[in-house]
Amino acid sequence: MAVKIRLARHGAKKHPYYRVVVADSRMPRDGRYIELIGRYNPLTNPKTIDIDLEKVDAWIAKGAQPTSSAAALINAVRSGEPAPEKKLKKSKKQLAREEAARKAAEEAAEAEAE
Repeated sequence: MAVKIRLARHGAKKHPYYRVVVADSRMPRDGRYIELIGRYNPLTNPKTIDIDLEKVDAWIAKGAQPTSSAAALINAVRSGEPAPEKKLKKSKKQLAREEAARKAAEEAAEAEAE
C-alpha cells in the first residue's frame, strides 16, 4: 500500500483550509484518510501551519512519502520560518496606471526644471 502525506482541502469556495493527512494514495484528495497530522490555513496573516512533527517522522519511518506541498510545509515548520509569501502579480490595468503616473511625474519635473 502506497501511503502519502498530503493536503486535504476543506473550507468554502475561494476560502481554502487544509488538513495535513496521511492517506492511501489511491483514495480521493478529500476522501478517507488514515490519520490527521496537522492543519494549514493560508488565509490568515501570517499563514497558520500546525503540524505534529513526531507523527510526521513516525510515518516517514514507516515509508510514507510526503507530496511536494506537504514537504514544503513540513520544512517550514522544522525551520521555524513563516511560510513564504507569494508575490502578487499586478494586472495590466494597474501597470498602465502606474506607467501613466510615472510619465506625468516626469513631465511635471521637466516643466519645473524649465
